[in-house]
Amino acid sequence: MGDPKGFMHHGRQLPSRRPVPVRLRDWKEVYEPFSTEALETQASRCMDCGIPFCNNGCPLGNLIPDWNDLVYRNHWRDAIDRLHATNNFPEFTGRLCPAPCEAACVLGINEDPVAIKQVEVEIIERAWREGWVQPVVAEVKTGKRVAVVGSGPSGLAAAQQLTRAGHTVVVFERADRIGGLMRYGIPEFKMEKRILERRLDQMRAEGTEFRVNTEVGVDVGVEELRNSFDAIVLAGGATQWRDLPIPGRELEGVYQAMEFLPPANRVQEGDLADHPFSAHGKHVIIIGGGDTGADCLGTAHRHGAASIHQFEIMPRPPDTRDAGTPWPTYPLVYRVSSAHEEGGERVFSINTTEFIGENGSLSGLSTVEVEQVFEDGRMSFVPVPGSERVYPADLVLLAMGFVGPDRSPLLEGLGVEFDGRGNVARDADWRSCADGVFVAGDMGRGQSLIVWAIAEGRACAAAVDQWLEGNTLLPAPLSPTTQQLR
Repeated sequence: MGDPKGFMHHGRQLPSRRPVPVRLRDWKEVYEPFSTEALETQASRCMDCGIPFCNNGCPLGNLIPDWNDLVYRNHWRDAIDRLHATNNFPEFTGRLCPAPCEAACVLGINEDPVAIKQVEVEIIERAWREGWVQPVVAEVKTGKRVAVVGSGPSGLAAAQQLTRAGHTVVVFERADRIGGLMRYGIPEFKMEKRILERRLDQMRAEGTEFRVNTEVGVDVGVEELRNSFDAIVLAGGATQWRDLPIPGRELEGVYQAMEFLPPANRVQEGDLADHPFSAHGKHVIIIGGGDTGADCLGTAHRHGAASIHQFEIMPRPPDTRDAGTPWPTYPLVYRVSSAHEEGGERVFSINTTEFIGENGSLSGLSTVEVEQVFEDGRMSFVPVPGSERVYPADLVLLAMGFVGPDRSPLLEGLGVEFDGRGNVARDADWRSCADGVFVAGDMGRGQSLIVWAIAEGRACAAAVDQWLEGNTLLPAPLSPTTQQLR
């Protein structure tokens, strides 16, 4: 603990966001640089608690007080070693994770929590600049081959761990580039894809092989996969989007968020000259108030939408921590992302009842305000009489989350079973009912956070290594049977 009174002397500080009129002219990340001196000051606010609840708040078990103290003392090389000990990709989590560690910070009980996420991302960026992030090549090869299906954060984490354990690992991706939702779901202004590419270069240098444009079960048969590999890791994510089957759903102008976001990223990759259904000059309504909705919001701003409304059926969260989500749980609280700061109107407690159109094209939405009610512990929404309203709209984006993995030829061919929520069932050792087939990330857990995906990928890799070799030195931060307790 570098400064025992640091939390008393210094308040929480984060880097400034670039001015809205400036950042809307490009697709670069929104934050200004943050000085080393300011970051060391923020690290000094860590109290090095007797029981560091932040560690438990993080699914990866990140050693947060350790690297806070090391940053404060200017021991940056040691800090990245401690950070990489639990997290393969801190540059991803430092940008994209909602920071449950900060929600669990003891200082956060009655003060602003330590800026853990900012310290994390600055450590890894310093490490990249200094050349400290180098390939970790296995000294001994096992001769075993592992197929990882899916190249999102869970699949990449499992692949890197298994490659470093000496196995020959091939990652299969049905898209044309590696990265999963990080590639085509996360907008450039939240994470520039150069951040992803440099980590993939490290993994290639370590020996991980990537095969794109390959849908396992279609382009590569299930039997061929089984005959070519000793173990299979399913990490394909929860890719079935939740739909809104109301009158008018078939109208032109109603799209899923994951139909809208990938082309925007493809424009930045240079694949497309323009978005095929850009929000430019349109009245846009986003249905869904979560992170994916905010991604659509920021993208529509950069397209130059005429107006944007973001609908949420839930009531507006409180400005301070709700009693129903006490410390150290992740709080229910009103949040303003960078995209919300850029404009648009957020509308809470509203339900869409019909898409209105003319000549097959969308022209508006019929809506009604709703009241959240509970009966016998079950939540429902009751329309408020007289609150009906029609909103004009040229483009509607459905950002209501995902309901599980696609029931693909691969899953059918492997004969895996599904749990009550529609996810691929797995046991305490990450194994499905199919011999030698393991499951990690959203495909087994359901839609969740990037930090959970990486943690599951790491733990699943340890289980695969144990199954193949009879022992493992890979860390296993959690198991499917205990993770729900955290």
